[in-house]
Amino acid sequence: MEAAMDLMRRVSPNHSEAALSALLSLLPTHSSPLLSQVDQPLQVMVDTESGKEFVLCEYNRDADSYRSPWSNKYYPPLEDGPLPSEDMRKLEVEANDIFAIYRDQYYEGGISSVYMWEDDNGVLVSCFLIKKDGTKPGFGRRGYLQEGSWDAVHLIEVGQEENGMAQYCLTSTVMLSLTTKDKLSGTFNLSGSIRRQMKLDLSVADGHLCNMGKMIEEMEGKLRNSLDQVYFGKTREMVCMLRPPPEVLQARMPDI
Repeated sequence: MEAAMDLMRRVSPNHSEAALSALLSLLPTHSSPLLSQVDQPLQVMVDTESGKEFVLCEYNRDADSYRSPWSNKYYPPLEDGPLPSEDMRKLEVEANDIFAIYRDQYYEGGISSVYMWEDDNGVLVSCFLIKKDGTKPGFGRRGYLQEGSWDAVHLIEVGQEENGMAQYCLTSTVMLSLTTKDKLSGTFNLSGSIRRQMKLDLSVADGHLCNMGKMIEEMEGKLRNSLDQVYFGKTREMVCMLRPPPEVLQARMPDI
């Protein structure tokens, strides 16, 4: 299991689905922990009742069906699929409406879904998902981008309230993949994933959704900065070293 997880951390998100399928064939006894711990690029399904798209993940799946946050129904239909309690469902509906506004302001489009439930110990757990396909013109496509996707998974566990305070544990994963194509520079591909965790003790006076939103906003800012420094920064450094601009080459050439 340790070797399998080590391998998956080094696989490009573009090939993670094929790699996970191969590992499941090799290690059938470890299928449950692999499926729960390995993040895959998010998929999308259409809720035929509401006409809206929703994001698929392990947290809204039961058997081969997925629950929609819009109609609270499973697709394909599932008779005995688990559903959130009435209070959880109200909070889930409100969270989806708020998160859709956040998605439009920060991502200029894309698809988002929020799922909420209580675990066996009565702990509130929520999953915030965003999928942005940069190849669609309506989703803010720019420049030489040929293919591109941003998949963000934010899982939040809320501890028991004590003296008006609660501990929030946020685990965030971002999977980025992009391909550019230009006549001068040719085809360029960059992909990778990053995961971070944050724990905070916050007052519940403003409500759980307010606290969750602030944590997600702060975490996404940190993740974007990390991606810019690690992936784009190192890539620029290597490209400029291997293929420096003409003015840099001219400055380096010795006088004859």
